[in-house]
Amino acid sequence: MMSLIFSLLMACGSPSAEKEATDRSSESASTETFSSKTQLATFAGGCFWCVEAPFEGIDGVISVVSGYAGGKEKNPTYGEVSSGKTSHRESVQITFDPEVISYSELVDIFWQTYDPTDVGGSFFDRGSQYESAIFFHDASQRQVAEDSKARLDDSKRFGKPIATPIIKYTNFYAAEEYHQDYYKKSPDEYYAYRNGSGRDAFIKSHWPELSAKKYPDPSKSELKAKLTDLQYEVTMEDATEYAFQNEYNGNKESGIYVCIVSGAPLFSSKDKYESGSGWPSFTKPIDARALEKPIDRSAGMTRVETRSKFGKSHLGHSFYDGPEPTNLRYCMNSAAMKFIPKAEMEAAGYGDYLWLVD
Repeated sequence: MMSLIFSLLMACGSPSAEKEATDRSSESASTETFSSKTQLATFAGGCFWCVEAPFEGIDGVISVVSGYAGGKEKNPTYGEVSSGKTSHRESVQITFDPEVISYSELVDIFWQTYDPTDVGGSFFDRGSQYESAIFFHDASQRQVAEDSKARLDDSKRFGKPIATPIIKYTNFYAAEEYHQDYYKKSPDEYYAYRNGSGRDAFIKSHWPELSAKKYPDPSKSELKAKLTDLQYEVTMEDATEYAFQNEYNGNKESGIYVCIVSGAPLFSSKDKYESGSGWPSFTKPIDARALEKPIDRSAGMTRVETRSKFGKSHLGHSFYDGPEPTNLRYCMNSAAMKFIPKAEMEAAGYGDYLWLVD
């Protein structure tokens, strides 16, 4: 049994994998893109399999590539990096469309993929090659990362300070092809590694669950009985309420906005601002993984629609004309959301999100 456990824990660093094909192309399956703009985000959080997978399938993310970053050696191999013979870290590089998802949203997700307080490695994997890092590509990314790190530290969510350094990006080398999308190619080994290494247990103990199981969507018949006519028309029939004549446009109270259909957390009052549009506007969501952002070509326009992933409901649209640092404006219908005041969040089951409101 001990040998079996050891083999599972070592799955991310299996020497036998060196014998497989080593196509070093950085190409990966891409999704339909909204704009011609692309930016890069580069993160290290231990085993790159476990950092790559959480970013896959998120609207606005064009590709996620596992690889090696930050070292001096050119064209490193997996064997060299995993054995600690180089100065590189196992990392992932994300190509994303900033008109659909912001760097700030990616950083928020990254914190939830590993233990950011771990010094000297990551879970079972020890050594500098498994240490975490945020590699910033420009001054804006550096500021976003530093502000996000400080806010997370101040939240006291962990018993120890955040150890992840914020480092200037220098290079990235794509890992061998067999490492790309490993969670799809070898799901048994992948999930055994996540569980055996303690990563999943750590994430579960420090972050609130965000799933369809916790936030199920009711049937349309249930919704018709539960929602007002306007709420149903907006959420289920993609209608738009009148500007300036809606419940939350002028709301300045502290709290969070949740999906009126499923109850999933959507936006914090901390990220709400007055856009002058006549609808409640936000610079970013609480967690981009709770949203879907399909391209909307209706009404003679091409826009990014914003939908509740768990409510399967229409919320509004997002636009690339918002304030820095995200430059995004999430223009939402009040009728698609329910506001939970800060004083009521704990009792309503949203206490884990209080730090995002303070």
